[in-house]
Amino acid sequence: MRGLGELESAIMEHVWSCDAPVSVRDVLDRLRRDRTLAYTTVMTVMDKLHKKGLLHRSQHGRAYLYEPVVSHEAYSAQLMQEALAHGGNQAMTLVHFLERLTPEEHAALDAALHRTARR
Repeated sequence: MRGLGELESAIMEHVWSCDAPVSVRDVLDRLRRDRTLAYTTVMTVMDKLHKKGLLHRSQHGRAYLYEPVVSHEAYSAQLMQEALAHGGNQAMTLVHFLERLTPEEHAALDAALHRTARR
């Protein structure tokens, strides 16, 4: 899995932030606050995200409604796992990763490790 492009990321961020399925028009209206985009551009990118398996779509009338297949956190975890798998020496990759953690990230890691240890 490759990371997302800039427009793909912006679209996914919006879809992940919504509590209900969204239409292309919903996403376009949100993204147009920051940039000029054509409806067909957003529609094409959302179709590609669907084909990549990141968005589920269902037809409602003449339009599709989209929702994420996985949470933002699950997607990020997949990217991290793939980076670790392709980073050469996994132990050293983890060491370099851990050395770069901010205090806040370190606290989040501690909380996550504590949570998984209880399982």
